[in-house]
Amino acid sequence: MSQKKAQIQVEQKVPESIVKKTQRDSKLRDLVVKRRAERLGQNKARRAQLEKNAQAYEAEYKATEKSLIDNIRKAKTEGGFYVPAEAKLMLIIRIRGINTLNPQVRQTLRLLKLRQLHNAAFVRINKATIEMIRKVEPYITYGYPSRTVIKNLIYKRGYAKVNGQRIPLTSNTIIDQQLGKYGIHGIEDLIHEITTVGPHFKEANRFLWAFKLRGPRGGFIAKRKSFINQGDWGNREDLINDLAKRMI
Repeated sequence: MSQKKAQIQVEQKVPESIVKKTQRDSKLRDLVVKRRAERLGQNKARRAQLEKNAQAYEAEYKATEKSLIDNIRKAKTEGGFYVPAEAKLMLIIRIRGINTLNPQVRQTLRLLKLRQLHNAAFVRINKATIEMIRKVEPYITYGYPSRTVIKNLIYKRGYAKVNGQRIPLTSNTIIDQQLGKYGIHGIEDLIHEITTVGPHFKEANRFLWAFKLRGPRGGFIAKRKSFINQGDWGNREDLINDLAKRMI
């Protein structure tokens, strides 16, 4: 009896549907494993390239600073003066609210991405932006940001504008998806493009949402007076960095 039962079990065939399902599942499993390995390899190569770019940017920044110091020392040795190149980038911070706000001023502030109190934004310096700044000067303060301030703003207060939504910059993937076609694949690429006012500054700056800062530690001095008259609004030049550090 036991031999007959064994023969019957051997003669039973596995249903064709189960065989096909097993083969299909096996193929899908292999495909998933292959794609995962490819994705891991691509991510590893991307991280290595981003790290390499960051090191190259750091070397470039140090070379620029060294060149500036050498030129200043050389000019001093020869009894002259060295005049650095004019700044290309400006940081604008809105310091007043909406009370008694002229519609034209309000529209200009919107064009500068300064819709709310304590909003900040980067602006390329040219004739058009200078004229816009003059229209709203009593409502803003501005100056020339340092690389450290630019980096801290993007790292600590940076948000992306994706399909009209405010998305935190938590991953280089967000930057790569939106700005990869311009050669900007990571946050260090973005910082370099903003700092140097590169060829794709417009796209990079448009990608960034306006920075929402807090009130400065220690408060303002006098918002209704200009900076040169011991107040707050107007051009601070390099001193904008001190205010930005207190507001980040």
